[in-house]
Amino acid sequence: MKFDLYSSDNFARLGKVTTANGEFNTPCFMPVGTQACVKALDANDMQNTLGAKIILANTYHTYLRPGANIIANFGGLHNFTKYKGSFLTDSGGFQAFSLSKNTKHSDEGIMFKSHIDGSIHNFTPASVLKTQYLLNSDICMVLDDLCALPASDERIKASLKRTIYWAKLSLEMKKEFKNNDEETLLKRYSKELYKLEFNKLYDEELKREQNIFAIIQGGTNKTYRKECLEGILECENEHSFDGLAIGGLSVGEPNELMYETVENLTPLMPTNRPRYLMGVGTPLDLVENVARGVDMFDCVMPTRNARNGTLFTSFGKINIKASSMKLDKNPIDSNCSCYACKNFSRAYIHHLFKAGEITFFRLASLHNLHYYLNLMQEIRTNIANKTFDNFYKNFKEIYK
Repeated sequence: MKFDLYSSDNFARLGKVTTANGEFNTPCFMPVGTQACVKALDANDMQNTLGAKIILANTYHTYLRPGANIIANFGGLHNFTKYKGSFLTDSGGFQAFSLSKNTKHSDEGIMFKSHIDGSIHNFTPASVLKTQYLLNSDICMVLDDLCALPASDERIKASLKRTIYWAKLSLEMKKEFKNNDEETLLKRYSKELYKLEFNKLYDEELKREQNIFAIIQGGTNKTYRKECLEGILECENEHSFDGLAIGGLSVGEPNELMYETVENLTPLMPTNRPRYLMGVGTPLDLVENVARGVDMFDCVMPTRNARNGTLFTSFGKINIKASSMKLDKNPIDSNCSCYACKNFSRAYIHHLFKAGEITFFRLASLHNLHYYLNLMQEIRTNIANKTFDNFYKNFKEIYK
């Protein structure tokens, strides 16, 4: 993986990430395809209609269903889903938080009780990377220990200790990947993880490139965040993390505390690697954190809100469920060039929602994701033109 940093406007940065399966400009937003699918959309929607260059899939969910070994038999996520851009896979650390009643942490890893059938699964730093190796994602997140906020000092310190230790183990695993041939690794890992015979599947589409991002924890405490970052960087020797992520935010703390935490942390982070703020967030969150030096984002908000009838526009949010939409001949947003806005009225989309038609989910999701991706393009243009500060002030007036 290669990261080129082209320019900046104050703390906002303009760059490009190149992976084995393409390139994407930063700052960027990654649509979330938790189970190797962005809900209600397919690869053609993502690539050709929306022009998304990178999407996120989740290790925990794809490990359980359909199974990483099955995806590997198709050559990885790209061939399985037919999406040819870049994939980032989350490690499962967030699922340990969101499914906390079904998990148990230890210094060795996280024990999951499957939310599907109750079966027991152990995620360790090594097994998580092995699974992502089978998924053949372009960027793999290492396992981290995320805690809800507010949290006690004791819980945050335990999170830091585990997150740093697991990052160190993940770098050692990266070294092992680099020093072993592909066939040996695939056979060994598939049998170890799934106790299955692994058929030979090597074709030209298998491009193994184990890029890994470490995750910085520490709650909203400036000292703890700095300690975690320093501990992660001290793990590096002949191998380095390809990027660094900020985890454990947007999990219950006020937005201003999130912004303050990011603002304190990014100046301490290396400038020559991508900075990824995980699970964030609203359009305003994106703009606020770009202004604080973040390069990459993901969130389920645009698609989840779409399915619930909340649509983002150039003048703020609208509720397509409202009775005022029933006879409205206007598009969702007259300034929007998405497929839904170019072809359909608010009244029709309102009708689809009220009628419970599946088509509503597709059109609403296309619109909200187009809005997010177009917002990132506007941000990049303003950084390039050194006009981001003015854009930032105007945007806050719309979405504050």
